[in-house]
Amino acid sequence: MTHRVLLLVFPEFQLLDATGPADVFAAVDEHLPAAGRPAYQLQAISPQGGLVVSSSGLSMATQPLPEPQELAGHTLLVAGGYGVQRALQQGQVARWLGAAGPLAARCASVCTGAFLLAQSGLMTGRKMVTHWRYAELLQRLHPSVEVLHDSLFIRDGAFYSSAGVTAGMDLCLSLVEEDHGRDVSLQVAKGLVMYLRRPGGQRQFSTELLAQQAPADGLMQRLLSELRESLATAWDVESMAAWMNLSPRTLHRHCQAELGVTPARLLLHLRLDRACQLLEAGEVSLKRVAQRSGFGNTYNLRQAFSRALGVTPGEYRQRFCR
Repeated sequence: MTHRVLLLVFPEFQLLDATGPADVFAAVDEHLPAAGRPAYQLQAISPQGGLVVSSSGLSMATQPLPEPQELAGHTLLVAGGYGVQRALQQGQVARWLGAAGPLAARCASVCTGAFLLAQSGLMTGRKMVTHWRYAELLQRLHPSVEVLHDSLFIRDGAFYSSAGVTAGMDLCLSLVEEDHGRDVSLQVAKGLVMYLRRPGGQRQFSTELLAQQAPADGLMQRLLSELRESLATAWDVESMAAWMNLSPRTLHRHCQAELGVTPARLLLHLRLDRACQLLEAGEVSLKRVAQRSGFGNTYNLRQAFSRALGVTPGEYRQRFCR
């Protein structure tokens, strides 16, 4: 039977958050035996209905929000985008989700649509993921939700969430696999030139967050400047404390207060940043990258990348080298 998928949007939504998943579902029919009816029926909905302008300026034709009971047996996808903040302030979408979400067969969010799903109260005590830029904010606003920082998408019961933008398509491929099996999902992925399982998580995209910024008048600003100029030096917590004329305990206290990390974690973040910069610039020798960023050898470099970013240095360079 045809499965109905409702795509919830609002003014200034991210266009690809809705059209990407729509194209995944729409591509299923060409890989199924002719059944005389489509595998999925797609419908865009919005608080007011009518044409809704996305953040890119293109509009999508929508129907008004249906009565909650009309979602029984169907899949609901909540888009994200710049307009999420206004939608959160108005509260209408979250209230409707709170009533309709539990009745849907599956309820999912794409990117910052997670904030609307969390505001509805449906995710209390559940796991979620959102775009890496906003994961910490989502956790602060909704401490009763467990926000995972690396996953591209996750499932918690009948509730799903995905990371930024194209991760919504990864999520929908997994829903197609649930409905029609791996072979159909694989054919859809090939047709859309996608990975069936994208390698690595979203940490590989988030290295700009590794660079810690200290207050301009803070004690740590001086240490940050020195470390950035001499990362190849064999720094450790004791030598950093000695350079600052502080005890390791005092250094730890100031670092936590100004940057929210330990001195050891700060040093690791700065070294990862430098290594990522070198790899993005096209440095071909992993040995040189390891030496210039302060990891010393390629083994330490690989271990740091695997733990912090979920990919190897070689994979990172292959994906992000200029």
